Amino acid sequence: MSDLRDALRPYVDSGAVPGLVALVARGDDVEVVALGVQGTSGAPMRRDSIFRGASITKPLTAALAITVIEEGFFDLDDPVDEVLPELAAPRVLRTLDSGLDDTVAAERPITARHLLTGTAGHGFATWESPVIGLLMERLGQAADDIHDVPEPDEWMRRLGEIPLMHQPGEGWTYNASYDVLAVLLSRATGEFFADLMADRLLEPLGMVDTGFHVPAEKLDRFTTLWSRDDHGVLQVSDEVDGVFTTEPAFASGSGGLVTTVDDWLAFGRMLVNGGMGADWRIMHEDSVRLMTTDQITAKHREMGGFFLDGQGWGFGGGVDTELIDPWNVVGRYGWVGGTGTSAYVHPDGTVAVLLTQVGLADPAVEMMQAFWRASAGLP
Repeated sequence: MSDLRDALRPYVDSGAVPGLVALVARGDDVEVVALGVQGTSGAPMRRDSIFRGASITKPLTAALAITVIEEGFFDLDDPVDEVLPELAAPRVLRTLDSGLDDTVAAERPITARHLLTGTAGHGFATWESPVIGLLMERLGQAADDIHDVPEPDEWMRRLGEIPLMHQPGEGWTYNASYDVLAVLLSRATGEFFADLMADRLLEPLGMVDTGFHVPAEKLDRFTTLWSRDDHGVLQVSDEVDGVFTTEPAFASGSGGLVTTVDDWLAFGRMLVNGGMGADWRIMHEDSVRLMTTDQITAKHREMGGFFLDGQGWGFGGGVDTELIDPWNVVGRYGWVGGTGTSAYVHPDGTVAVLLTQVGLADPAVEMMQAFWRASAGLP
């Protein structure tokens, strides 16, 4: 196993990131590196430091959806409009570059499979579209303050007024479908999404520091969030006592969780073990295989552009399909988060988790690539 410390320390010493925690586990052999500081207080980073997970939330939302499907609340290919009537008769942009008033009726209903695979028609895209502005303005997608996002019923009402970017199943877009999934799961089960996540996934896996806000007694382990200004200078985006100190009205299935490296390791090991947690089965083995296998077409991957560079999409995460970089491993499943996080499960059982607190931009991207090289056993 490559030395994580040697691979990652230069990025902390240079000031590219204030701090990080990295973990690579192969079976019982676990290497963990904690470098730098948690935040503006100067407190040293520690193994159990808590980070904003951002989009490494998506694999957990996908797994939760599978558990609900396995319990019989709905089927993977059931239309979702019985539970989400706001999506009963969606309008669809006539072409990818159409204006908001140039729409046609949907040719087929949206299903849970569409939401899980990112093919429903909601979300960000690699092409210009007026829909993206509405997603950000009306729905709070990519909002800096999680409390700016309306509560789920109002969120769905607003979503229902926004046209789909493509016909269900005929394109690939990013992010928003996982917030739709959160509402679907909540309404189908009659539980708040955050409670459902805790009851069915986090607590059974012992993910004691993962949730949608940070309780007061854990703030000493929470990290400051930084971003880079137009000149590349680090600036504080959210402090320890900021927006994550209270529960949000909308618990985001696309990016709302805070977590630690050991918590995500517990989730990753469940996938490696075919759905088995430490004490009981979380998911069926066939469901894990489906979730971690590429589910989209070449056309979808082309539409995904930089989102899917060298990857397909399973449920909740990317799946390496090409060896375009040294660290790619065909079948590697996982994803990255906009707050500088990365979590992948390799076909050989390796679980690799990197948590930082700097938004995705160079040199943080270069640091993430160094981590991927090290986690793949490369010098």
